[in-house]
Amino acid sequence: MAVVARDLDRLTPNPALLAWFVPGAHARLTLLDATPPRLSDAAVRASSEQRRVTLRGARLRAAGGDRAADVVLSPIDDATLLLEVQPVAADASASLRLSESLRGFAHEVKGPLAGMRGAAQLLQRRVEAADLRELASLIMAEADRLAGLADRLLAVRAQAQLAPANVHEVIERVLALVGAEPAAPRIRRDYDPSLPPLALDADRLQQALLNLVRNAGEAGAREVVLRTRAEHAARLGDHAGLAVRIDVVDDGRGVPAALADTLYEPLVSGRADGSGLGLAIAREIAREHGGELVHASRPGATVFSLLLPVAG
Repeated sequence: MAVVARDLDRLTPNPALLAWFVPGAHARLTLLDATPPRLSDAAVRASSEQRRVTLRGARLRAAGGDRAADVVLSPIDDATLLLEVQPVAADASASLRLSESLRGFAHEVKGPLAGMRGAAQLLQRRVEAADLRELASLIMAEADRLAGLADRLLAVRAQAQLAPANVHEVIERVLALVGAEPAAPRIRRDYDPSLPPLALDADRLQQALLNLVRNAGEAGAREVVLRTRAEHAARLGDHAGLAVRIDVVDDGRGVPAALADTLYEPLVSGRADGSGLGLAIAREIAREHGGELVHASRPGATVFSLLLPVAG
């Protein structure tokens, strides 16, 4: 962390950032940037537009050689900026832990999924009521989807399979699944019908939204609003453009203050019986699509926003 003067010539780092510099080097923003003028340009944007600017995977000069890091520049006042540096190695470690956890989970879940699908198939053949056959079909389809996700997690490298899709159709599938669960919160829709189709992995997006809606229910929400909007000039990484924003709004307990800094890390949960994977997976899925997952929270009003870029 450091304070950057508006002219970019003076950088006042804390001891942790100071250790990055070659001993004796003058602490200036231009000396820290290994790919100039990327860092300086971001600082100018943050200062002139008085807004937070994030650079992912920036290359910074260090005493032991260039290092990759995520950098955030935030205005303090008209004359100074706050520079925050998070080495990518920490994120890579978290991603590794997440991948290991997911693969272990995928391996364990495939057997029960096969049994669940078989039981639902038998049930569908034996019941006469149309609504019960429809529920059995829903169970079978969901078991097939989860088995497919498990297969992909067990592969050497799972990648999003993108194809044009309507986000509202994906959301409606999520609501059908949540609506069939006991003690589900009330759901309200607030859609923008003018949104264009997106290049999506519909199964992966469905998983992300399921995680967010279920998290809301587990946080004591009585009502959840699914809202879609077009976000103009949305900044995702280094780029700004049109994005679709999917908000999951709930009236639950909110995000515990103690988890604010680690909320999206794997195996972090505010519940004793929680897996700590739901939000980590949801953010990973957002980033697979070139998007991001962010939130704002207070008791009684929590919003998780999934931002997805619109191609072209």
